[in-house]
Amino acid sequence: MFVSSDPNEEQVMKNLKYLKLLAERYPTICDASTEIINLQAILNLPKGTEHFLTDIHGEYEAFVHVLKNASGVIKRKIEDRFGNYLSQKEIKKLASLIYYPEQKLEIIQREQENINDWYKITLYRLIEICRVCSTKYTRSKVRKALPKDFAYIIEELLHEKRDIYNKQEYYDEIINSIISIDRAREFIIALSNLIQRFVIDRLHIIGDIYDRGPGAHIILDKLIKYHSVDVQWGNHDILWMGAAAGSMVCTANVLRISSRYGNLETIEEGYGINLLPLATFAMEAYRNDPCEEFLPIIDEENCYNLKEQQLIAKMHKAISIIQFKLEGEIIKRRPEFEMAHRLLLNGIDLKDGKVTVEGKAYNLRDKSFPTINPEKPYELSPEEKEVIEKLQSSFFNSEKLKKHVEFLFSKGSMYLTYNTNLLFHACIPLEADGSFSEFKVSGKNLKGKDLLDELERAAREGYYSKNKEKKLYGLDILWYLWTGKHSPLFGKEKMTTFERYFIEDKATHKEPKNPYYKYRDSEECCIKILEEFGLICQEAHIINGHMPVESKKGESPIKAKGKLLVIDGGFSKAYQKKTGLAGYTLIYNSFGLQLVCHEPFKSTEAAIKEETDIRSTIIVLEKNVERKTVGDTDVGEELKNQIRELKLLLSAYRSGIIKEK
Repeated sequence: MFVSSDPNEEQVMKNLKYLKLLAERYPTICDASTEIINLQAILNLPKGTEHFLTDIHGEYEAFVHVLKNASGVIKRKIEDRFGNYLSQKEIKKLASLIYYPEQKLEIIQREQENINDWYKITLYRLIEICRVCSTKYTRSKVRKALPKDFAYIIEELLHEKRDIYNKQEYYDEIINSIISIDRAREFIIALSNLIQRFVIDRLHIIGDIYDRGPGAHIILDKLIKYHSVDVQWGNHDILWMGAAAGSMVCTANVLRISSRYGNLETIEEGYGINLLPLATFAMEAYRNDPCEEFLPIIDEENCYNLKEQQLIAKMHKAISIIQFKLEGEIIKRRPEFEMAHRLLLNGIDLKDGKVTVEGKAYNLRDKSFPTINPEKPYELSPEEKEVIEKLQSSFFNSEKLKKHVEFLFSKGSMYLTYNTNLLFHACIPLEADGSFSEFKVSGKNLKGKDLLDELERAAREGYYSKNKEKKLYGLDILWYLWTGKHSPLFGKEKMTTFERYFIEDKATHKEPKNPYYKYRDSEECCIKILEEFGLICQEAHIINGHMPVESKKGESPIKAKGKLLVIDGGFSKAYQKKTGLAGYTLIYNSFGLQLVCHEPFKSTEAAIKEETDIRSTIIVLEKNVERKTVGDTDVGEELKNQIRELKLLLSAYRSGIIKEK
């Protein structure tokens, strides 16, 4: 990979102001030349490995494990390096140590009779794996990643050449000294974390970190500390972002979903939000109502007893009614959202026990609505208003939630184009004929890329704007992105929450998908979408999640002859019965694209004690004829621009237009 250009005087003069600023950083011909040589060399390094995950839904144990094992990459590195002389049992033990060094060392230190011998063997193996994983990076990048306590020692060992006789004893003595001064444990932990760091250069999270599972806050704590990450917002993420921004309707939705899945731990323990006002109100308002349709959906591991489940059911119903009322206010306030058909509380006939939906009357299976005034069905009772205001304030003032949501705004977006791939969570809204859907946002009729850009801008205003009117509109957009027909994060015509709770007829429960889900099998349509986002090349792909791939029914995650990849295969336990899997992840390294199919994760405890890993199957989607380098990536394009600018600076120095300092 060589970037050549012959800058002329005209180009220098055109960019003179910028070049003078650049000269502050590179004040001599020697400085500029050295940087050009450095950048030119970096372009020829292998492309870094990208790791794609989606629809994590709070399943923090499985997520943390996949993050630690890099979807099997670490184990494959061990097999490649030591497969000829380590047994599978030894490979599993070494992999488990790298994933969970602190916990694994506690067990090993109790079991090993001669711990110093074990330390010596293990340190050599870890150094070798670390060296293999670091070879695609510059020494400078490796140096920046090293832990401060052991930076010098690790750097020496990583660049060890054991065939050099004069230094063999030097390297051996480093290892012996680490053991003799009782620092082997800390050194092993540092090396294991470094290996995890080196195997993945960039992590992509394609939406839906929140809801269903109990540990979204734990996942976000991990992501905030991750060395290189981006997030494409999912509809469940945008709901929490709206709640943190001060949206009452988003707050109500978050609480309803958490109650539905018996997942109040994230709210109470994760974010320190007090649910007592809701519990107290629900017990009073629904004291004579068993709320059977609102009992939480819980798995076998859930520890709620019957009494607790009954309380959650009352809270669940109470917040659901508050949600429907608040949604009605937005629908009336924003006629451009075209959601008047979702004003269902108007259609409730308490006397006959029926509700009219889209012109047809249905029997209500739950006829208890103690807080609904038939004359003003969307008016909150004084008690409901007080409860939702307290809850909204708790969400808005949660410091930890604020930290997490600001991370999602700073590292996140509606979509991302990165290294010829288009990443988004759910869909690009399409019409029945396959054309881009048009929707009015901020007074403008928009479609395709322009629609997503404006929706993102409005969503950011909902969180950051100090202008009262703009903030209110932004808050309403945050809710619309959760549930609206033209939302790229939702991808359905309507959300039939009310019908699922109150109407027996399952025909009313259907949520027709956006035509995107029909056209995503079309290579022609996928190419059209890619071109809309500026990706006009044979190697471009769409990567998204949102709709779990039903592998049990023979559905493939590979669509449109490989142009589109759906990597939601059921990371969340709530979806695994439907999918038959525990999720897909994607690896994109210098050799090509690999789809990894995972079986359910047993537990962190089993991974440590029994050395069980997630059983994964690798599908090689594309293998590069020539190994990709940094020069073939988006980062490579930035480096090439820097080289061109530095060459202009060199020309300015040599022609005397700018003087060396």
